[in-house]
Amino acid sequence: MESSFFGSDVNAIRFRDRSEAGRRLAEALDRYRGQEMVVYALPRGGVVLGVEIARAFQAPLDLSIPRKVGHPLNPEYGICAVTESGARVCTPDEVARVDQDWLECEIAKEREEAKRRRLVYLSDREPPDVRGKIAILCDDGIATGLTMRAAIQEVKYRQPEHVVVAIPVVPRETAPKLKQEINALVALDIPEFYLGAVGAYYDFFPQLTDEEVIELMNSLTAPGTE
Repeated sequence: MESSFFGSDVNAIRFRDRSEAGRRLAEALDRYRGQEMVVYALPRGGVVLGVEIARAFQAPLDLSIPRKVGHPLNPEYGICAVTESGARVCTPDEVARVDQDWLECEIAKEREEAKRRRLVYLSDREPPDVRGKIAILCDDGIATGLTMRAAIQEVKYRQPEHVVVAIPVVPRETAPKLKQEINALVALDIPEFYLGAVGAYYDFFPQLTDEEVIELMNSLTAPGTE
């Protein structure tokens, strides 16, 4: 599989905001220019980058909406991620130690939430056909990789020819897990010493609202639908 790395082991790359990170990723993805593709953003923050990439390549933009399942004693600590289609990625050691009925209930709840968000963000818009094309998945950063790996599984169900993950920053210990499941990883920074949170790599990193996601999605018109 291919891998592109544009970062430094010494000084962490910083981004002014998500829009800048998206533009820099679009430059790093230039090898795919002229090829048929669909860009998949992970909301909420990844949508800002997805818009920049889709606009740069005049490509359709869709969403993959993985939802984290947190540990019952610490909801911020993810032990699983699930998508609206049912694709799931879990940490085996962690899920083995929790009540399985509780786990299945939480997975079902988060799957329904993913479906609800698609309806909110995209209404009844038909997803673009990615069969035989390049699928480019993007987010504003990756920590453990659970949600991105679930998104990869979901997008693979749609039968793209080539799956690329484009990401501003991913920890060195997480990158190999992603590389095993995709055709190419394009990362601007793969630090050995991760700063602990995606937001630490940005000067301006506000949380997006649902309304902002809807506005961003509506700001792009898929090629051929104008």
